[in-house]
Amino acid sequence: MTATFLHTMVRVTDPARSRAFYETLGFTFEREMDIVRDGQKEATNYFFSLGDSKSVLELTYNHDGRTYDLGTGYGHIAIGVPDLDGTLAGLAGQGIEPERPPYTVSEGGSRLCFVRDPDGYRIEIVERS
Repeated sequence: MTATFLHTMVRVTDPARSRAFYETLGFTFEREMDIVRDGQKEATNYFFSLGDSKSVLELTYNHDGRTYDLGTGYGHIAIGVPDLDGTLAGLAGQGIEPERPPYTVSEGGSRLCFVRDPDGYRIEIVERS
C-alpha cells in the first residue's frame, strides 16, 4: 500500500482573517463546503491550494462559537516563499509580525522566521529562491 499526503486541517475562529493570512502566504482559496447535520449548519470547511498542490490546507470553522487550545503536541506548518521580506511586508499590513527577525540556522542556510496565524498557530516561513 502506498500512502498519499492529502491535506492539513486547522480549526479557526475567524474565517475571513484566517483566509487573508493564508492567502498572503501564497495559498489560493479553492472552495468552501458547509457541513450540515440534522438541518443545521455545523461547520464550514475552506480548502486552499499551494502552487500545483490542490486542497493541501483545510480550515474548519465550527458555527457553535467554541474556542480551542493550541495543545502541546502541535509544532508548526512550514512553507517556502521566494521573497521572505515581501511576504512579511504583506503580513505586517494585517498586523502580523514575526516572532523575531528573519535568521539562518546555519551559515549559508535559508533565511527563515516564524509567525502566528490569527488563531495563534505557528507558521515557519522559509525563503526559497
